[in-house]
Amino acid sequence: MDTAELKKEVIAFSKTIGIDKIGFASPDPFTELKQRLIRQQELGYQSGFEEKDIEKRVNPSLIFDSPQSIIAVALAYPSKIKNPPKGKKGARRGIFCRASWGEDYHTILRDKLSKLEDFLKEKVEGARCKSMVDTGELSDRAVAERAGIGWSGKNCSIITPEFGSYVYLGEMITNIPFEPDTPVEDQCGDCRKCLDVCPTGALVSAGQLNAKRCISFLTQTKDYLPDEFKGKIGNRVYGCDSCQTICPKNKGIDFHFHEEMEPEPEAAKPLLEPILRLSNRAFKERFGHMAGSWRGKKPIQRNAIIALAHFKEESAVPELIRILQEDPRPVIRGTAGWALGKIGGEEAKAALLSAREQEEDPDARNEIEKGLAFFD
Repeated sequence: MDTAELKKEVIAFSKTIGIDKIGFASPDPFTELKQRLIRQQELGYQSGFEEKDIEKRVNPSLIFDSPQSIIAVALAYPSKIKNPPKGKKGARRGIFCRASWGEDYHTILRDKLSKLEDFLKEKVEGARCKSMVDTGELSDRAVAERAGIGWSGKNCSIITPEFGSYVYLGEMITNIPFEPDTPVEDQCGDCRKCLDVCPTGALVSAGQLNAKRCISFLTQTKDYLPDEFKGKIGNRVYGCDSCQTICPKNKGIDFHFHEEMEPEPEAAKPLLEPILRLSNRAFKERFGHMAGSWRGKKPIQRNAIIALAHFKEESAVPELIRILQEDPRPVIRGTAGWALGKIGGEEAKAALLSAREQEEDPDARNEIEKGLAFFD
């Protein structure tokens, strides 16, 4: 088997199925990554969404029998919405991060990788492959970095010379011994704009992230948002792009190569109040195709309530009072109580005083007390 010729054919085929960049890496253990992951674990910086077994994350041979190489792929996604809807008083809007615009990228990338697998199996008898996107054992970024897709930026994103950091990543382990590509040289230099702009200080140092402080992580949690972060998330209902939008390497970057990635303006920047009234079924119909829906409606609704408080949107007070009085979920009731205090007004205060007497859940009552404290 002429793997050099096959590699050329794979690259050519990848372009025909809409893969924007492809690279090849050795399947050797990621020893440097292992030390970083151990340190992250010791510091308590992990989000909890990752694969728990560090050995599986850094050693391809533990998840694939006799790996010979890893193929990394990248797809560029849009960074701008054409004719974005504007929020205004009485009709405030939230925003989903760019990685959640359009169809769920897990679905898009898995489809591309599946076609690539079929191509290899057709070309090579006995070819074996294992593909993964985001939720697999391996680190997408570590593989992409080794395969020359881009360098690992100080903002913990892979930054490509062509598409900036606005790329989705995926990889495939295979038993075909492709020649590895050369990693891209780090081009961040002395720039530290991403570290300085992070709203919560989650970027502890260059390339080191405390995931538990990252707004992207916080918007995906289901419990009460800690007080120190409530004033930081603004109108974000899912994810955060601050460390990407500030990056000089992303200046002027906006690619619209894939129709399925195109943002639906009303979904990417939705009106906040209607989100609060969605049933589970309606939420799935409205947002189910987006990556940002994976945790269900509860985190999105909680974040929408906090966003309305951020705007001090007085027109939302009746809806927040309804939630405070009727919603069966303590976290949502409590967050509404806090938001009513933040927005203020006599109607909100009266509702909070009444709710304090009625609320049986201690944590929800505590949030109501925090709302009342705004009136002191």
